[in-house]
Amino acid sequence: MKLQLFIQEVNNSIEESSNQALQNMPRVLRDIEALKQEASFLKDQMILVKEDIKRFEQDTVQSMQVLVEIDQVKSRMQLAAEALQEADKWSTLSADIEETFKTQDVAVISGKLTAMQGSLTMLVDTPDYSEKCVQLEALKNRLEALTSTQIVSTFNSLATDQAKLFVRVFTEMDRMPQLLAYYYKCHKAQLLSVWESICQSDAPLKQQLSEFYDTLLSTWHTQLQWSSQVFRNPCEVLTVLMIQTLGAMVPSIPDCIAVALKRCSGDSRLDVLLELHQTAANFSRSLEAAMQPHLGECNLLKVAELVSCVYSPYKTYQMQYGELEETNLLIQLSAVPLERGEVLDCVLELTHSVQKVFGLAAAAVDRCVKFTDGLSVCGLIKALRALFSKYVSDFSVTLQSIRKKYKLEDTPTSEVFTEDWTAFQNSVRIIATCGELLRQCGAFEQQLSNKILGRAGRFLWEGFNPRSLTGLQEGVAERRSQKNPWQEYNYLQQTNTAEYNTLLEMLHSLKEKGTGNSSLLAETRSALTRLNQQANQLAFDSVFLQIKQQLFLLNKPEVCTVETLTDDLPAFSLSPNVMDALGLQTSKTLQNIVTLLRAKPDEYRQTAKPLPRRLASAIATMRGLEY
Repeated sequence: MKLQLFIQEVNNSIEESSNQALQNMPRVLRDIEALKQEASFLKDQMILVKEDIKRFEQDTVQSMQVLVEIDQVKSRMQLAAEALQEADKWSTLSADIEETFKTQDVAVISGKLTAMQGSLTMLVDTPDYSEKCVQLEALKNRLEALTSTQIVSTFNSLATDQAKLFVRVFTEMDRMPQLLAYYYKCHKAQLLSVWESICQSDAPLKQQLSEFYDTLLSTWHTQLQWSSQVFRNPCEVLTVLMIQTLGAMVPSIPDCIAVALKRCSGDSRLDVLLELHQTAANFSRSLEAAMQPHLGECNLLKVAELVSCVYSPYKTYQMQYGELEETNLLIQLSAVPLERGEVLDCVLELTHSVQKVFGLAAAAVDRCVKFTDGLSVCGLIKALRALFSKYVSDFSVTLQSIRKKYKLEDTPTSEVFTEDWTAFQNSVRIIATCGELLRQCGAFEQQLSNKILGRAGRFLWEGFNPRSLTGLQEGVAERRSQKNPWQEYNYLQQTNTAEYNTLLEMLHSLKEKGTGNSSLLAETRSALTRLNQQANQLAFDSVFLQIKQQLFLLNKPEVCTVETLTDDLPAFSLSPNVMDALGLQTSKTLQNIVTLLRAKPDEYRQTAKPLPRRLASAIATMRGLEY
C-alpha cells in the first residue's frame, strides 16, 4: 500500500515538472533569439574596431616616419654643431700652440696636441682635413725633436718617472713606435760599444762571444725589471732589442767565424765550429730560461726571429756538415797508420786500428748531435761510409803488402826447405781482427740507430706517413702549436725541405723496423765481409806456402826423393778452430793433400780420381803435372 502511494507521488511530480517545462519553452526560445541578435551586433562591432585599428596603424607608421626624419635632422644638426665647435676649438688650439711650445712644457704641449687630434677626428669630412693632418704631424715632429735629447738622457739614465711621462705622451700622440726606436737606439749603441771593445782584445773568438753573450743576458735581466715599470709589453720590447743588436754587430758573428776558420787547420775546423756553436747554445738555453716565465706575454713570432738570429751564423756550416765531417774523419784516419816495415808491426797496427776507427766514428756521431741537433744525420752517414771505405781500402792495401812480404805470389827458389808458420799465425791474428771489425760494426750500427732516433726522433710526430703530404702539413701545424720557438727551431726544414723529408722517412723506418734491424751501414758491413774473405784467403795461401816449397823440391829428384820429402812434411798440428776458420776439415782435407803429394807422377791421375777435383787440379798445377 505504501509502495503504491510512493509511486503515485513520483508520477505526480514528473507530470508537474513536464507541465512547467512546456510552459517555459516559449520564453527560452525568445531568450535564444535575443542572444543571437546580440552576437550578430557584437560581430559587426568587432569588424568596425578592426578597421579602426588598421587605420590607426597606418596613421602611426606615417607619424613614426616623420619622427625618424626629424631625429635624423636633429642628429645632423648636432653633428654640425659639434663640428663647428671642434672647428672653433681647432682654430683656438692652433692659435695657442705656438705660445704653448714656447713654454717647453712637454705635458702641456702634449695635452694641446691630443686635444687637436681629438678635434681632427670630428673634421674628417671638412675640405681642409688633409691640410690639418699635415699640420698636426708637423707639430708632433716638432714635439719629438724638442724632447729627443731628454728622451735619450732618460733611457740612458733609466729615469723611471720621466720615462713613464714620455710613454704617456707618445701613446696619446700615437707615436709609441718612435719612442721605442729611441730606446732601442740608446741601448743598442751601448751593447755594440761593448762588442767593439771585446773585439779589440786578443782573446779567442769563443771567449769573446761568451763575454758578449753574458753582457746580453745581464742586459735582459736588468732591462726587464726596469721596462716592466715603463712599457706595457716589456718582454717583446727586449726581444726586439736583442734582435736588433745581434743584427747590427760589427764585425758580424758570421764574419768573425769565417776569419777564425781561415786561421785554423783543416782537421780542427769542425772542432772550432763546435766550440763556437756550443757557446751560442749555452746563451740560448740561458735566455730561454730567463724568458720562460714571460713566454705567454711575448710575441712568439719575434721570439722565433730572435732564436734564428742566435743560430743563423751557423746555418751555412750545418748544411755543409756532411762534407766537413767527411774531411775531418779522413784527415784523422790518415793519422792511423796500418803499414809498417815488419809484418808483425803491421798485424799489431791492424789490431789496434779497430778501436781507433770506431772511436773516430763515435766521436763523429757526438759532433752531429751537438752541432746539428741530429738533423744532419744523412750527412753523418755519408761521412761514416767514406771513413769506413777508406779504412777498408787501407786495410786491403796492407794485406796485399803482407802478401808481398811473405812472397805468397812468388815461385819458390830455395833448394833447402825451411819450415816457417809465422805467416799463418799472423794471418790468424788478422782473421780475428776482421771478426772484431764485423762485431763492432754491428754494435756501432745499432748504437747509431738508437742515438739518431733518440735525438732527432722528436721531430717525428705521431701519425707521420712518408707518402702523405697532408700528414706532413699536419705535423708542421702540430709542432707550431707547441708555443715554444726555442724548442721548435729547425734550420733544415727552413733551408732544404727535400733533405728534411728524407730525414723523416729514415726516422720513420727506424721506428717501424726497430733499431736492431737498421741498414744504415749495410755497405760498410758488406765491405768488411769482403775484407774478412781476403784475410781468410791470406791464411789459406800462407798454409800452402809450405806446400809450394815442398812441391818445388819434389821437382828436383837429384836433390832428394819424393819419399824423403813426404816423410819430412809437417804434421800440420793446427787446432780445429783455425782450420774451420779457413773453411777446411782438419783430417780429411789434409789427408787428401798428403795423398796427392805422395802420388808418383805417372800414377797421379789415377790417384786423384776419387778426390776433390779442385784440390787435385791445384796440387797438379803446383807440381807441374798434367791433369
